[in-house]
Amino acid sequence: MEKAKISAIQLFALMFIFELGTALVVSYGIDAKKDAWLAILLGMCFGIVLFFIYYFLFRQYPHVPLTGYAKKIFGKYLGWTIGLLYILYFLYMAARLLRDFGELLLSSTMPETPLLAINILFILTICYVLYLGIEVLARTAEVFIVILCFLGFVGNFLILVSGNVRLHNLLPFLEHGWKPILTTAFPLVTTFPFGELLVFTFLLPYLNRSTSVKKVWLSSLIISGLILSYTACINISVLGVEEVERSTFPLLSTIGKINLFEFIQRLDAIVVFTLLITVFFKTSIFFYAALIGIADLFKLKNHQQMVLPTGFIIIFLSMVMAANFSEHIEEGLNITVHFLHIPFLIIIPLFMLLVSTIRNHFKKKDRSASKET
Repeated sequence: MEKAKISAIQLFALMFIFELGTALVVSYGIDAKKDAWLAILLGMCFGIVLFFIYYFLFRQYPHVPLTGYAKKIFGKYLGWTIGLLYILYFLYMAARLLRDFGELLLSSTMPETPLLAINILFILTICYVLYLGIEVLARTAEVFIVILCFLGFVGNFLILVSGNVRLHNLLPFLEHGWKPILTTAFPLVTTFPFGELLVFTFLLPYLNRSTSVKKVWLSSLIISGLILSYTACINISVLGVEEVERSTFPLLSTIGKINLFEFIQRLDAIVVFTLLITVFFKTSIFFYAALIGIADLFKLKNHQQMVLPTGFIIIFLSMVMAANFSEHIEEGLNITVHFLHIPFLIIIPLFMLLVSTIRNHFKKKDRSASKET
């Protein structure tokens, strides 16, 4: 592993930006209709439950990444295979995020630019940062979280003073009952983005104070969950639930409604810059976790020699995963959630927890028996 250390503040910045990701601009939780905000809060609570599973595994193996303790829990061969599957999963998720960003840029500001050109430039920038190491990425996050908060404050202020917010669009409360809220909260909202924090098990060994993991993780999860819930409320209040359902990027449409004094308008750049920041860091973290996993499984001295080849794999995946953006979104809502998120973010970690607990129990019994003899 890379010899580096990151602080608790840097970890919080990385987690907070990661959580917002693309969830900030897509029609997140809208399957629950007007109660999308409640589905997000409920999904956040389920995400906290997942956190304790990940945290227990980290406390058992604080100095190795997930690929390392998978081998310790399941044995050399099965653990190696599971580690490889996680690497492929992280590469796929990085490619999905890259496609999301490219499609937004095409639809909002650069309609004549080839998608491949945008993806290559974006990934090459990430490759440069990751080649320099995790400390550089973490210090960069400290700067960009301030910019992100400033953009959020400006955007929200302009939305609120524009007079477009109509709170009656959120009523009636529980119009369709609890069923759509619960089915939206789990598994979709729970796994995306709250369960995706599993990827940070590859970064936690770099933390200079491991005792602060619980506080940092929970605070970033809760704050980002509240912001995502608030954003869903704003989108529905401004656009109405029907338009949010139809819109690919509802936050872009919400910002587009701003028109103050016939002068302050066309502020799409706020959303584009916001997504640029969040997707850059989220893609970087998935990318970096894959690199660390590759270095761990294949016994490489450092991850740097694999940065560029892995980057081109991500570019290739982002271009071939779907024929168009509609297919890409449909794949994310159905195939990715049920066939990737649930196994990798819930089932396998739960199984790890179970096997690790049983092993620790028998180890304690063996120790107590040897002491008695």
